[in-house]
Amino acid sequence: MNLFWLLRMKRWVQHPPSSKMLKLIAFVVIISLLLYGYERAFGWPDWLTVNPVRRGPLPTVRP
Repeated sequence: MNLFWLLRMKRWVQHPPSSKMLKLIAFVVIISLLLYGYERAFGWPDWLTVNPVRRGPLPTVRP
């Protein structure tokens, strides 16, 4: 852990975030965990997978 994170933790202890901010952070963490769990249980949907596009070789520029 570097000095930046120690200073950030000190600031959070001295000036804790409001309850509204804590609820927002908890909401984001819960939604992220739900999405992660859904992906682990059912897999990544095929319609969200990007298919690579085959292209020919790059054209050479002749002077």
